[in-house]
Amino acid sequence: MKFNKYTYFLFLAFVMQLGMAQQKHIEIKDSGAFGDIDEENFPGASILTRSDQGQVHIYHDGIDMFCDKAIFYGKEDFIEAYGNVNMKQGDTINLTSKYVEYSGKTQLAFASGDVVLTDPQSTITSDTLYFNRASQESYYKSGGKVVRDSSGTITSRIGRYYMNEKKYRFVDSVKLVNPQYELNTKTLDYYSDNGHAYMYGPSTIVGDSSKIYSERGFYDTTNDTGYFVRKSRIDYDNRVVKGDSIFFDRKRNFASASNNITVTDTVNSSLIKGHYAEVYRAKDSVYITKRALAITIQEKDSIYMHADTLMITGKPQHRITRGYYNAKIFKKDISAKADSIHADQKTGLTQLINLARLNKGDAFSAARKPILWNVDNQMTGDTIHLKSNPVSEKLDSLIVFNNAFTISKDTISENAYNQISGKRLIALFNDNNDINEVHILKNAESINYTRNDNGELIGIDKAKSANIVIYIEDKEVVEFRREFDPEAKTHTEDDLPENARKLRGFDWRDDERPTSVEDLFKDDTPLVLPVIKGLEPYKADEEFFGEALLGRINKADAEADKKQLNKKEEAPKASRTVPKKFLKKDVKAVTKPAKATVTEKE
Repeated sequence: MKFNKYTYFLFLAFVMQLGMAQQKHIEIKDSGAFGDIDEENFPGASILTRSDQGQVHIYHDGIDMFCDKAIFYGKEDFIEAYGNVNMKQGDTINLTSKYVEYSGKTQLAFASGDVVLTDPQSTITSDTLYFNRASQESYYKSGGKVVRDSSGTITSRIGRYYMNEKKYRFVDSVKLVNPQYELNTKTLDYYSDNGHAYMYGPSTIVGDSSKIYSERGFYDTTNDTGYFVRKSRIDYDNRVVKGDSIFFDRKRNFASASNNITVTDTVNSSLIKGHYAEVYRAKDSVYITKRALAITIQEKDSIYMHADTLMITGKPQHRITRGYYNAKIFKKDISAKADSIHADQKTGLTQLINLARLNKGDAFSAARKPILWNVDNQMTGDTIHLKSNPVSEKLDSLIVFNNAFTISKDTISENAYNQISGKRLIALFNDNNDINEVHILKNAESINYTRNDNGELIGIDKAKSANIVIYIEDKEVVEFRREFDPEAKTHTEDDLPENARKLRGFDWRDDERPTSVEDLFKDDTPLVLPVIKGLEPYKADEEFFGEALLGRINKADAEADKKQLNKKEEAPKASRTVPKKFLKKDVKAVTKPAKATVTEKE
């Protein structure tokens, strides 16, 4: 049945006035070309169709809706809008879709078909979308996308937007695509006003030069910085950084880590450990401290270096490791200690250095003087160079510059030491990494305890010469030769007093010798790690269909039931798009939804 426009407006006005005193009802601002009634298909409804001058215009409590066709159920204060639907809330929310249904009682809108919701900072697109005007929240559960110019595009299976807080919560198969990186996670809280993103569950951020993994993290999409905790790691081109917490700055190519850190060099089979690290990718450098330990993994015998601070610099093919302050090395056949250590991976040269600031008048200079132990030999000097073959991993030679001093304890006497001193020492190694040849150059002095085959002391040999040359086989001296103007005398124990049995500069430091990896740390002060506050754990919000919304829906359905005088009328409409798991048992199920309504599968 059709009626003219003037009569139809009077009818609508009468319907809307019935409960105006109790609540604000849906208003028809422009009914279009004509109105219609179809009791067979739409019992109790008025059908409105657009005119040539414009669309049907619906208004409710600050929201305007335009569409090509509308079906208005006055008793339930419920409307269905079809065709080019546009819902506007002031200048903040604009929603377009093919279909919308809206209840004036519940203030819940359901949109389907090419849904696009925009606010000043972002745009949501989805096949279906719920909009709760009372709480200013929108929600999709069958896949959606959010676009923000400065941060990129976010997609997920489930999404929820808290408009007052400018907060999104994305759940299940979440992906943020930015020109610089791609973020994938299980759950993401995203704030559109500042671009802050909080990740929960297994998460990755993959860029051109890095890949980040974490199971709880924060990322500032505006400034390209992040903070990650729980199983966090960063994979660079040739390094992997792990730690209890990691900070990342993409623009600076910088990362720092705290507590239980490992930085693995995937090219050179080495890693460093500690409890605070800084990594500068563009400079190919790593700085690490707090029980810092560098490990060069070798097939037969790995090398361990410890210092207060370690720094590794250089391209993968030419790494340089520097250890500062109380630096130590441990290897099965070699141990060393110095104020500073410099190791060049390409040349195989390791330098043990006493820093220039420690002059002769420094009370601690002797204690910090570079020292090296090989088998039973202790060697010291102002600077020590240890040369090895990077390919074969074998020691090649040892040079002690200035004030060279070597000591080995006599195997029988309690307080007897074989000693050699000179300006410079050069030692060569055999294939077993044992010293087999030693040259002491300039101002050489020696004290040697000579014994027969039964181990009985023959005498104490004390001598001077320009140089000394020693040849060793099977760790035994087979030749001891003094060169150029030698002065030597063999003394009995009675002839040589105790204070004459040690050369000037004698300093036996066997108690400092690292004999295991754990020994490298024995001089360190107790370590107290900072407590990592981290990020707050995931906190589940109240369901979109929470108590307040469901209360309004149940009330609207109950009121509709009381008004159903015509047996042909459908079940209440306020609840028909609500997922069944949220509905109370006493709410009637939808028996005959509108033909154009898009319902969701449970």
